[in-house]
Amino acid sequence: MNLQTTNRASAAALGLLVASALFAIVTVVIKLTLSVPDIDADRGADRTKALAAIRAEEDNALTHAATIDAQRGIVRLPIETAIKLAADKWQNPAAARADLKDRVEKSVAPVKAESFE
Repeated sequence: MNLQTTNRASAAALGLLVASALFAIVTVVIKLTLSVPDIDADRGADRTKALAAIRAEEDNALTHAATIDAQRGIVRLPIETAIKLAADKWQNPAAARADLKDRVEKSVAPVKAESFE
């Protein structure tokens, strides 16, 4: 190996070392000076709002009565009310079974079409 080849190799190594150091310094400076918002920050807020709305709707459905199908007489009752009604009706099992059978037949029967005259 001659001296000229050694100097070129040393200069190339030194240049690579300086370029790497400059890249590292620029990277650290940019990282410290720029604040980048989270990519999904807005999406997370939207999902939180949607989840709160779903939970409020479910809570409302569990605690308030509503009419599901007026023609068939299907209603939604709060859980406590439904449990109390079921316990009261099943004091007489024969009557409760007959009532249950009637309500099932009524709920699955075809709905009469309304005339649009």
